[in-house]
Amino acid sequence: MTFQDTYATGRRTGSSAPYGGRPAAPVPPGRPRRGPGGRRAVAAAFWLGLVAAVLPWWLATPPGSLADTTDVLTAAGRITGLVAGYLLLVQVLMMSRLGVLERWLGGERLSRVHRDLGATLLVAVLAHLALLVVGYARMEKNSILGQVGALLTHEDMVSAFVAAGFMVTVGFTAVRGVRRRLPYELWYHLHLTSYLALLLGYGHQFSNGAQLYEPGPVRSGWIAAYQLVVAALVWGRLIAPLRFNLRHRLRVADVVAESPDTISIYLTGHRLNQIDLLGGQYFRWRFLNPGCWWQSHPFSLSAAGNGRWLRLTVKVVGGHTAELRDLHPGTRAWAEGPSGTFTAAHRTRERALLIAGGSGIAPLRAMLEELPPGAALIYRARTPADVLLHHELDWLAQARRTSVWYVIGSRDDPGPRQVMSPEGLRRLVPDLTRRDVYLCGPGGLVDEAVRVLRRAGVPRRQIHLATFEL
Repeated sequence: MTFQDTYATGRRTGSSAPYGGRPAAPVPPGRPRRGPGGRRAVAAAFWLGLVAAVLPWWLATPPGSLADTTDVLTAAGRITGLVAGYLLLVQVLMMSRLGVLERWLGGERLSRVHRDLGATLLVAVLAHLALLVVGYARMEKNSILGQVGALLTHEDMVSAFVAAGFMVTVGFTAVRGVRRRLPYELWYHLHLTSYLALLLGYGHQFSNGAQLYEPGPVRSGWIAAYQLVVAALVWGRLIAPLRFNLRHRLRVADVVAESPDTISIYLTGHRLNQIDLLGGQYFRWRFLNPGCWWQSHPFSLSAAGNGRWLRLTVKVVGGHTAELRDLHPGTRAWAEGPSGTFTAAHRTRERALLIAGGSGIAPLRAMLEELPPGAALIYRARTPADVLLHHELDWLAQARRTSVWYVIGSRDDPGPRQVMSPEGLRRLVPDLTRRDVYLCGPGGLVDEAVRVLRRAGVPRRQIHLATFEL
């Protein structure tokens, strides 16, 4: 098989947008682009907050007070407790879905920071618990188990141990290998126990915390921080979605089978032309029928906004997505969004290369409508039957002068391996390093593509990943 035999270019003539609606206009780069200034501001606020959290212990601890091992253990336990309390507030704030955080950090970076801080938070919680138990046991001349029993005689300490248990559970299920094996619904609801940990830890902090139980500016500052985080949660999770859904009142218009295991859901509503939407963004969808109302899942739109309807294309991989096949026209939908910085507006170069795998074509197909002519798309699929929306992609190849390659076969086949290499990508797209690259698909494909792109010389800032999930 020659290199040319490993891919095919789809073309279809036409001059108007398929399936109704108005064609999208190209979106210029930089509206609203996340910039280094916003990231630096968030980083500075984080480190200042961490210093402010630990500073009260420093100011209240006189020189020479750490005289022996017991003092050092209890001091370390208190410091890690302050750090854990602060990191928990930050974690919950990042789960509040405030648009300003996403705009400043970007969806991929926000997700990565949330994951990394989660691991640090888990270590801080376990260190706080272990150091104080050992320190108090030495102080009281008690055994470890005896000291744990003594601590559990206090109601606030019981809630603190329960909160620690929740944090360990969340941290364990956040491990990539574990998360991939859990149903999304189970992982999502376990993740929500972070809110319970925040509430359970609140009483412990202010009744037992050495720096927080006495009235004063330190205690008032921590209470204000809790209030700000709760306000962000109420706004991001309740008020903003309620306003959006009362305004647009989305309903299912039709469900169309794209392949044996993939469907497209069309939705209509009110004032759709007033939704500030960009191709590549996603909503969190809750369909209000008996089988689906209690679950909320993130799905990208697979067509750019046209003022008449919205469309999401979903691969059936579990019980919830199977239920979506049976949605009836008129079913109400509750949506939260739009979210995401995986858009044409966030590119740094005029031209772009898009690489999709399987159902990862959905946000990229929407984005193609808003990219200027000259974009390129590489679509990886195991078989021709796995290629989704190919008629629309062929139309876009003609209407937007987009180069489209369908790369068919498994990752170990010679053809795809040759195409998805630094040399293969440079042959298809000679100006590869001068383009932004958008990746969406299975984790293995995305990770391997990032490695290949970096070896090909594409700067990391020009590589964009579709990342869901806070």
